[in-house]
Amino acid sequence: MNLKYKGVLLSILLAQTVHAMDLKTKNIYNETAYISSQCYTKTVNDKDENILHNPCFSCHSKNKEPNFTMQDEDLQEAYDFPEVAYKNPWTNLFKDRSKEVSSISDEQILEYIRKDNYKNQENKIILKSKLENLSKAWDFNNNGKWDGYIPDVNFNFDSEGFDKSVDGEYTGWRAFAYYPFLGTFWPTNGSTDDVLIRLDKPFMKNEKGEFDKEVYKLNLSIIESLIKQKTIQIEQVDEKKYKVDLNQDGKLNLSSQIVYNWKKPSYDFKLKKLRGFSMSYVGLARVELLDNTQKIAPGLYPVNTEFLHSVRYVDVNKKDEIQMSSRMKELRYAKKHNWNSYAQLLNLGFADLKEKHDFPDRTDTYNGNLEIGVTNKRGWYYQGFIEDKEGDLRPQTYEETLFCIGCHSNIGAIADSTFVFQRKFEKDDMSNGWYHWTQKGLKGIKDRKLANGDTEYVNYLKTNNAGDEFRQNEEVLNKFFVKNWKEDSKNIQKDLIIKIENPNEYLKQSWKLKADEIQKVKNDISYLILPSKERALMLNKAYKVIVDEQSFIYGRDAHVKPAINVHKEVKKEQMTHLQKVMP
Repeated sequence: MNLKYKGVLLSILLAQTVHAMDLKTKNIYNETAYISSQCYTKTVNDKDENILHNPCFSCHSKNKEPNFTMQDEDLQEAYDFPEVAYKNPWTNLFKDRSKEVSSISDEQILEYIRKDNYKNQENKIILKSKLENLSKAWDFNNNGKWDGYIPDVNFNFDSEGFDKSVDGEYTGWRAFAYYPFLGTFWPTNGSTDDVLIRLDKPFMKNEKGEFDKEVYKLNLSIIESLIKQKTIQIEQVDEKKYKVDLNQDGKLNLSSQIVYNWKKPSYDFKLKKLRGFSMSYVGLARVELLDNTQKIAPGLYPVNTEFLHSVRYVDVNKKDEIQMSSRMKELRYAKKHNWNSYAQLLNLGFADLKEKHDFPDRTDTYNGNLEIGVTNKRGWYYQGFIEDKEGDLRPQTYEETLFCIGCHSNIGAIADSTFVFQRKFEKDDMSNGWYHWTQKGLKGIKDRKLANGDTEYVNYLKTNNAGDEFRQNEEVLNKFFVKNWKEDSKNIQKDLIIKIENPNEYLKQSWKLKADEIQKVKNDISYLILPSKERALMLNKAYKVIVDEQSFIYGRDAHVKPAINVHKEVKKEQMTHLQKVMP
């Protein structure tokens, strides 16, 4: 067959396959969809081998108990993939979308992203109606009902971030503000997002079994303290009302803190129960904890904790300010279905390590399907909804959800499989960090301080020598990096991270950062992580092309030009030439 004709035929077949999707199928194109596209990044600069780029440390870092992810930080040093993943399956990265993007006007893309695809004009949740009147195309087990999560958040928040229904009832969902995770999740790289949390009903009720907003607020703060494993500031409360010594001073009095002071409870063999909890929930959850029907431990959420994460386009208001779009790209959901003790999590970590050692080319397997989502083997199920070709939200296929699992199962950066609750803002911010981005944006937020005195986003720029994993964000590169060191040496901050004794040695380690620009980031992270209007519109258009193609299994990273700083293929035991970074 003529090669040119064969190529055209394959393109036609691919287009037909993409647009006539069987959402219920568990046949997958990419066996290692759980390995993200960012993991294929080239770490050595093509133009200067002395310049290294390490975005890997963001995810692959030293674990914190009880996240028993074994030797994850070592992945900074090598492309440690199974053989089937040597060839990069994220082929969308290498497409030139200039023609398609140029055919979309600014007016068209703005009109598109400002149309709400979550609620209709009657303020009803579109997807909820579809799932309650289930199409056979979405009914995985053909039982006539949707067995997974049915969206029920209204994005109608009070002054403390609590979501309310159209009838004014609390849904249990609460929004919180946080430091967006490094790189991909910065709006300058293509998407805005938000995260909401909801605890199980006993955490919302007082000991009489009645809904109590103050009880719920306290329990959320107690869990924040346990996840962060640190003391949390709260509004003053009377401990006598809740029968819990929140400030750990040995008395029941007024407290403005949830003091983190964990001591392992003892086991009463006579009663066959754990007793002597040094930290406790309040309300009905406290009663259930004493009965041992609730579990508690540092670094772990209670069973039935839920998270909701909407991923959206980047909108621009009349003042050319960046904001979240009404349209959702994705709606992601997670729920903790069962409890794993420290010992069980440790065994899971060792099992993963042994599996990788004994069978390095064996791919990971995860249970799940279109309806219930995919389990991460650690007690959580993840599922999601994504735009169809018409822009409406549809369930993700098994493979499209598998895309989420690698990051939410076995990397050092997570706390009980999640990324951002441990990054939640605290006392110095509005409402102690309990609010939605539509109530207050990112402007004026200072960069997060690290334990070593550095700040997080500045450290990322220095360590990665770029503002995104693929180093395609020219806007960040031009704003923050000095490309000609000799001509612009006055702008170099030679002691940015550590005191530089030898500037020539510093040249080998990183590009030069502009001191004045870096100081602006320290005082206001939005200066770095929010894009210009032009970049926002360009990335919106680029992602819209992927939506039109429905080609998410080949990659959902928004870009116009082909990625050049990404490996199309890696070799066995290929090294990154990086040294491990432990911020």
